[in-house]
Amino acid sequence: MLQTGKMLPLVLAAALLGPVAAQPSGQTLAPSEGASTTKPAPAKRPTKFVKKHGQLRVEGTQLVDQAGKPVVLRGLSFGWHSMWPRFYTEETVQWLKEDFNCNVVRAAAGVESGEKNYLKHPDFSKEKIRAVVDGAIKANIYVIIDWHSHNINLNEAKAFFAEMSKAYGKQPNVIYEVFNEPDYESWPEVKAYAEEVIKSIRENDPDNVILVGSPHWDQDVHLPAADPIKGQSNLMYTMHFYAATHKQELRDRTEAAIKSGLPIFVSESAGMEASGDGPLNYAAWQEYIDWMEANKVSWITWSVSDKDETCSILKKTAASTGKWKDEDLKESGLKVREYLRKYNVEK
Repeated sequence: MLQTGKMLPLVLAAALLGPVAAQPSGQTLAPSEGASTTKPAPAKRPTKFVKKHGQLRVEGTQLVDQAGKPVVLRGLSFGWHSMWPRFYTEETVQWLKEDFNCNVVRAAAGVESGEKNYLKHPDFSKEKIRAVVDGAIKANIYVIIDWHSHNINLNEAKAFFAEMSKAYGKQPNVIYEVFNEPDYESWPEVKAYAEEVIKSIRENDPDNVILVGSPHWDQDVHLPAADPIKGQSNLMYTMHFYAATHKQELRDRTEAAIKSGLPIFVSESAGMEASGDGPLNYAAWQEYIDWMEANKVSWITWSVSDKDETCSILKKTAASTGKWKDEDLKESGLKVREYLRKYNVEK
């Protein structure tokens, strides 16, 4: 996610992206119009999600399971481990499965930002990421190991993913995200970086899915669509949206990329502005949900954290090990739980 303190990059991004990033937030509904007024019961679905769907792969533009049937992953991303490490527990993962109906979670390894970032504290960082991965394996859901950075740190990324793929390469639960959100890097730069990191992963893990970012905070998916990585299988490309900022233009751009043959995974999204703050735009968020469901696109919502901003789904009262009450959830937390309970239902 774009850090809320970096508003200058947002302004520059608007200039670079034109109508996509610069769209006005449009209609913002009052909570009574978009938020659920009743507490929905957790939906019934198989408790052994990975056991049922097994090894994932990419066929054409679609994520499919071990039987070759389309599968859609829906879940939550943890906030930067370097800022909110207290939530990086196996118990939190289990609660996200039980109460939110997540079939996937995303562990965001904060590379540069935060006091406990990866560049300064690699051992602490890997310990936190492993806690979430181990929790997902025990909970029998999928997990994304996310290199959460806006800059290229090639040597560090190669070492990190080499270690993670060696440890977890035989687990069908694991998906690798090699570059969260490139900001001002060109696609040739991102592509060259990704190719090197993919090699490090494939030395240990020949088949788990790998996610690749695109320039301008995962907005410019048309660039990899025109020049995708060759010679590798089970790759998908990430698109990120914040519904009060990014509108129909981004969906059109992404749909065109899919039609051209590019597999898309929405590894980060939410219903407010791209700053992570401001009111939720329920109508715009629902439009994205409808679009992703219609196209069988997997999606992750940001984030499991307790920062004083809209996109952090938790209040300061939330325990580090789950078991949250409704009173511990912010408006965005209540809404995303409603979405996950509604859509993560096995037929």
